Amino acid sequence: MSLSFFNGTIFLSISALGILGNIFVLLIYMRMFTETKKKSIYLVFIHLAFTHTIMLLIKGLPKSLAAFGMENFLEDVGCMICFYLERVARGLSICTSTLLTLVQAITISPRDSAWRKLKVQSAWHILPPLLLFWILNSFISMNLLYHMKNISSLNMSQVTQSDSYCYFVPDNLLMRWVFLTLMVLRDAGFQGIMGVASGYMVFLLHKHHQQVAYLHTSKLLYKTSPDMKAAHNVLLLMLCFLFFYWTECVLSLLFNAFLEDNTIVVNIQEYLRVGYAILSPFILILKDRNLADCWH
Repeated sequence: MSLSFFNGTIFLSISALGILGNIFVLLIYMRMFTETKKKSIYLVFIHLAFTHTIMLLIKGLPKSLAAFGMENFLEDVGCMICFYLERVARGLSICTSTLLTLVQAITISPRDSAWRKLKVQSAWHILPPLLLFWILNSFISMNLLYHMKNISSLNMSQVTQSDSYCYFVPDNLLMRWVFLTLMVLRDAGFQGIMGVASGYMVFLLHKHHQQVAYLHTSKLLYKTSPDMKAAHNVLLLMLCFLFFYWTECVLSLLFNAFLEDNTIVVNIQEYLRVGYAILSPFILILKDRNLADCWH
């Protein structure tokens, strides 16, 4: 059994598992949004699961089929569309995760807090930011429409060993750096907001823990609110996101600086890029009681 076939089998299996998990989370939160109180955070979870489903479908299926040695069915247009949607979905994952952290931080903030003033009056008010994310990431990923090529249309001297149908061919170095700069600014900006919101949630959860400890000492009963439990879940999701994001970034820097083309390292990068999309639904299933009850 070749390494490419083995890698394709593993990648297809975990991608399929992630797709099923995200579809499950998507459907359950859609039901909760329509049948119970319409919370804005439900819409954010729905959008995150939808984004991850798109990412895994577009990333997993062509890569797995290519690894199995199946006939190249993507033309240049197919490559452009697939990789464009994948890059848009990856950007949406970052933006939506940041919005999730921000919404949860606002939800658990005290009534007299400045954060509370940012709370939306209706769950539907969360839709404009989501639309803005689509517009922003669609623009930032536009360069892929010009630089993605089907591997069969290129000379072998233009490509390295790959188990993919498509290849990135940068024609204009200036435009490449412009869009790369935009991506870095987007990631840095949204992760900065994520860090501030997460730090604020940690502060509030620490205060909450102190209050609970005092009440237990005073032999008074106190029940942790669902919003506080949800904050723990969101923080766990953000830790998962940051782990995969920064591990992939560090590995990419080391790979570009010190290593020559290495199939194993490239495959590890591919797994890291989809790790958050695959694991996030199962973190929610394990930690969110509503999802866990439906799962069982």
